Amino acid sequence: MMSLLQGFCRLTLQNSTIFRQSKAWIHCSPVLCAEPLKKKKKLDPQIIKQREDRRKRKLEKQIRRLEKNARQLKPIEELEVPLELIDEKEQRVRDLPPISAEEVERRYDLNKRWTRYKHEQKMLDIQIIDRLMLSQQKALDELRLESEELYQEAVQPDVSLLPIRVKGPVATPPIEGYNSPDGDYLLDAKKWD
Repeated sequence: MMSLLQGFCRLTLQNSTIFRQSKAWIHCSPVLCAEPLKKKKKLDPQIIKQREDRRKRKLEKQIRRLEKNARQLKPIEELEVPLELIDEKEQRVRDLPPISAEEVERRYDLNKRWTRYKHEQKMLDIQIIDRLMLSQQKALDELRLESEELYQEAVQPDVSLLPIRVKGPVATPPIEGYNSPDGDYLLDAKKWD
């Protein structure tokens, strides 16, 4: 039946001169063999209510489980100590001689002197920056008194101070015959949802 309709449509379109130019606009769609809808089975309202209750209980159980696990943090495997290291703890402990009181005092004094030195260095840097900024502001104020146009040009940022031109490959090609000292990297981290 379907092939007969399609053949008839093709024959009609080939013979008629009116539709030759507009073949793309007219086409035959395949015949859809539809069946009548199946009748819905009438269910007992008690059974429907039981199904809905079951579905609700299941959802509530999942919500309770999620709330209970929400407070638990995901384990970080990198921070867990491997069991081999725990077993070898006695072998790995170093027996260092106790530090003398003079050595403790010397280290404390050295730490104090280093802290004082770094603090003085930081304060000197801050003073130099403040002096530079003050002299810059003073020069800009003097320039503004002389000419507003020159001041506006001086305040504009100069993009050409740091010319950056980078040319090269996006990724470095591999060196042939190079043996990596670290070996291969395999990502075997677990994904937690």
